[in-house]
Formats: sequence, C-alpha cells, structure tokens
Amino acid sequence: MTSDIYGRLRERLDQYSVGFSTTESGVELRLLQKLFTEEEAEMYLHLSEDLQTAEDVAKRAKLDPEKTLRLLRQMTEKGLTFPRFPKREGEPFYFAAAPYVHGILENQLKRMDGELAELLEEHFRAGPITRGPLGLRTIPIDAAVDESLTVAPYDDVKEVLRRKDRIAIADCVCNTWQRARGERCDQPREVCILFDFYGEYYVDLGFGRWISQDEVLSRMDEAQQAGLVAQFSNSEDPEALCNCCPNCCGTLRGLKRLPFPGLVLPHNYHSQVDAEACNACEVCVDRCPMDAISMDAEAIAGIDLQRCIGCGLCVSSCPEQALHLEQRQEDSIAAPPRRGNFMRPSSEIEAGIVESD
Repeated sequence: MTSDIYGRLRERLDQYSVGFSTTESGVELRLLQKLFTEEEAEMYLHLSEDLQTAEDVAKRAKLDPEKTLRLLRQMTEKGLTFPRFPKREGEPFYFAAAPYVHGILENQLKRMDGELAELLEEHFRAGPITRGPLGLRTIPIDAAVDESLTVAPYDDVKEVLRRKDRIAIADCVCNTWQRARGERCDQPREVCILFDFYGEYYVDLGFGRWISQDEVLSRMDEAQQAGLVAQFSNSEDPEALCNCCPNCCGTLRGLKRLPFPGLVLPHNYHSQVDAEACNACEVCVDRCPMDAISMDAEAIAGIDLQRCIGCGLCVSSCPEQALHLEQRQEDSIAAPPRRGNFMRPSSEIEAGIVESD
C-alpha cells in the first residue's frame, strides 16, 4: 500500500509543470516519503491545478469537510499546496496542487534539513527534469547593455516590472538547499523575486516580503555585482525573476555539465572580445558562470559561443572594457513561449477566484 500511494503520487506530479523524473535508484519515492505522509499523499490526489475550497474537495472525495480543511492547511504549512488565503472576513481558504517545480521544492525554504537536501541532490543528479522548454531563460544585465542594443520587452526587467502590481522577494531555495548539505556559499540569499499569485502566497506563508520596483532594481544591481545570473521564468509574461548562483542553482549546475549549454538555455545575446583592448587580466575567465571564456595562444580572451549564455557578467566586470554583448543571429533568437509550462500563469490560477468575488 505504501509504495502504491507514493507511486500514484509520483505519476500525478509528473503530469504537472515540467514533470517529476523517475530514477533507477527509486530516490524519487524516498523523497516523496520525506515530504508527504500517506494521508497527505492521498489528499494530494484529490486536488487539481485549480484553486478549490476544502468543502469542494471534501464533497467530491466524500470526506469530512472539517478534517479535510485541517489536513489541507497542514499540507500548506509543509509547502505541498498552492494556497490562497482569505482576503476578507468570511472568505474561505483555497487550495491547489503544487507541482514539484516551481512549487513543492521551492516551498521547502523553512523545512530544509540535511536529509531532505541530500535526497533532493540525489534526485537532481540521477534524473534532471528536461520535459518541455526550459523553465528559465537568461536575460542580459543592465550594466552590460549599451545604447546600440535593442532589448526586447520580454528581456527588459524594467518593462516587465511596469506590468506588475504585486512583487515579493524571498531567499533562494537553491542556496538554502546547498547550505543544508554543508556547502559554503557567501552569495546574497534574498534574491528570488516572485510576481502576482506566487508573490502573494509567498508573503502569506512567511517565505518572503513585499518589495517595491525600485528595490527590485537595487537588488538586481547587488546580485549582478556578486556574479549572480539574472533569469526570468520562461514565458512572455514572467511569474518570477531569479538571480542565480552558478554554484547553487539547479538549472545552472545542470547546464554547466553539458558540453554546449549556450545551445540549450534560452538567451538572445552573446559576448564578444575586442582583442586590441584585452590585457589578459583573466577577470572574465573567473567571472563566467559557464566556463565559456579562455585565453588563447596570444593571451587574448576567447568566447566559446556554444557555452556562452549571454548573461553579460564578463562585460560588466572587464576593467579594460574589452568585452561587449551582441545580439545573436536572427535565426537563433529565443523568444519565450506565450505560456510557459514551468510556472502556470497567475491569471489562470486566480481566474475562478476572480469570478467568484
């Protein structure tokens, strides 16, 4: 019975977002047993991607409404649901099934311990999630963009922020995960920016806090100076803006192991070197998150375009201004999908609630 319920739970999670990979070792089942009790696993199977009240869940599943509400609130505290807290007196709680990512994994900010961190690491190394478009895409940092470049609206942080009314900031779960494994990382931690529904439930659960557009831009500058890679969730209207540590981020760590990360991660720019200006200081070599830069026989920096992800960190740190960003060729431009699969649009999640208000 135990293996059956966790097997069914794994199959359900694999239907959401970018999936939940199976491994030869079965670590995914041990991970689910760490996260869910059997009772919680059964309840999760009664949920859907749409927000529902506990009363509606109980009615459909033929369960006791009060017990259902208590269990769903318990699961919410454990990060296993997407909740919508009451916004005024008399309004009920709403609950939806949280995908593995973005969702359950990111919601472990306050519950991360060494055992969970090692299970996450084993699962990550055994079977990285690859279904569908990558969930994140790299955007160029402001300090690397000169006036000759036209940045598309979906790659422009300021343009995206203008459309967002609800913005929250939280600690990076990947940083928290690696610290729990005993890995040392001195990079800034409060660097994950969530919009709309995702920002609201983060604040409601105490994972993050509200932040202004001006503070977002200030935090972005700090993150970029620290060598973090700016990444939007991969859709025309992003739900998140991550500032990712190359040594902690699951996406970047997975990509760095590939021979050609620049051909896999969506991005629209790449670095170029002015050979006459380069003085072989090698700052860019150390700064590059994908090991895309090396010194040639003439002690001039060279860019491996199959590894470059166009983040611009090398450009902003070059003391001789010997590097600059160029837009990729037109047939290589990576426009984001209208609707990403990594994070379901807030408008879809909240649609039923809006109609009932």
